Amino acid sequence: MKFSGLVTLLLGFINAAFALPEADLLIQQARVIDGSGSPEKVQDIVINDGRIVAIGNDLGDEWKTGRLIEATGMVAAPGFIDLHAHGNLKEETAFDNFIAMGVTTIGLGQDGSSPIINDFRSWRDEIHRRGLGPNVAMFVGHGSLRAHLGITKGTPTASQMESMKALLAQHLEFCFGMSTGLEYVPGLYAGAEELQQLAKVTGEHNRIIASHMRNEDDGDVEASIDELLAQGRYAPVHISHLKSVYGKGAERAEQLLLKLRQAREEGIRTTADVYPYMASYTGIAILFPDWAKTTVDFSYAREHRRAELRQFLSDKVNSRNGPQATLLGTGKFKGKTLEQVAREHQLHFADLLIDVIGPQGASGAYFVMDEALQYRLIQGPDIAISSDGSPTSFHPRGYGSFAKLIETLTLEEALFPLHQAIYKATGLPASILGLTDRGLLREGAWADIVIFKPENVRAKADYLSPHRLAEGFRYVLVNGETAIDDYLLRKAGSGRILQP
Repeated sequence: MKFSGLVTLLLGFINAAFALPEADLLIQQARVIDGSGSPEKVQDIVINDGRIVAIGNDLGDEWKTGRLIEATGMVAAPGFIDLHAHGNLKEETAFDNFIAMGVTTIGLGQDGSSPIINDFRSWRDEIHRRGLGPNVAMFVGHGSLRAHLGITKGTPTASQMESMKALLAQHLEFCFGMSTGLEYVPGLYAGAEELQQLAKVTGEHNRIIASHMRNEDDGDVEASIDELLAQGRYAPVHISHLKSVYGKGAERAEQLLLKLRQAREEGIRTTADVYPYMASYTGIAILFPDWAKTTVDFSYAREHRRAELRQFLSDKVNSRNGPQATLLGTGKFKGKTLEQVAREHQLHFADLLIDVIGPQGASGAYFVMDEALQYRLIQGPDIAISSDGSPTSFHPRGYGSFAKLIETLTLEEALFPLHQAIYKATGLPASILGLTDRGLLREGAWADIVIFKPENVRAKADYLSPHRLAEGFRYVLVNGETAIDDYLLRKAGSGRILQP
């Protein structure tokens, strides 16, 4: 009995020694594009407890897994990272529009506008309790800092400046950077000294400044870049939705890319993102002069400076390709151009803007960009892909940008090979944010993964039906959990509020 028991014990040890390690999921024989910019390799990926535990060949013989995805012929890539997105976490946490186009991490709090958070842990835990679709990287908005402290116009006092710096520092403990919206109230009132003081605080926390710059018009965009580069002496700077309104041609894009390259050569860490559409989208106040953007200023201007305001609006709209190039996206005029609504009201479009809509009365899409210029910008080094979209805005970019990256920019236009397109949506934005465990397929990284056949990907949204979900992503994993399973969208809720 003693000998028999010893043999049994030894056999148990031998079986344990040679037993296969267990994991949750095996993705087998995928065309792995790892997000680094390297070409694809056919490999297996093993996932356990939300992370990638192995990548290599013939891993099915080395692991015992609970589930198998046979991915022969399909691309497996890191989940896309949308540096510049919009959404209200009080109202929305699923963000199906992003998940459906392969986005597993979004950057919120952009254009200078964000929640002011007093208790980060409670705020984060409440969102997690409700179930979050993608991961979220928060930014703190400069305009929101100003508004929270009651700094509506003008230059902050010394005391107000210290309060703003302290509030910024508090938020940078859990935010990835500060965003500015210098074309909007109240950010437009900020001067160089204010912005540079805040840049110093941002740099001290090793965070970035993401800026909707002061003016994106072709004649002013370089001065706007220079203003941001001055802040870049203190912190890395990032241009949100880089564009040149009214600019034409790839040559103009080359001039802007050269400017960014020279800044990098001078030691200023400078990056940007671009969305792949030729219409912007924002509030109608973009058409109004700075002296008539707020409700109070507009009321005064309408009463005392009407002729000047009317002329400004007429010139502005005509310079932006005319009233037919503004497609209203909110309110009772949604889906109609400014030209159509003016004709229906039998008004000149400038009078319509003054007497019917006003600077706070609508948002819209503005067809003001040149495809040759924008497509060349997208090809530039250190230029990531973004959407600048949300679940609700009346613009297809929030539902189609990353699908269009594959379908149009890569396969149809051949702007770059697939592995470079993937890099612009994964490894590059991860490095801009400072994420080291996302954006790449490697052992130890979180399993944010998209699996698809490139030829099946479709951006279904357009300007008249902007809320059609993208198609063609067969599997989307967020932190190892399946958010899209065999093309079916699931409410996995496995996203997390990320911390730097």
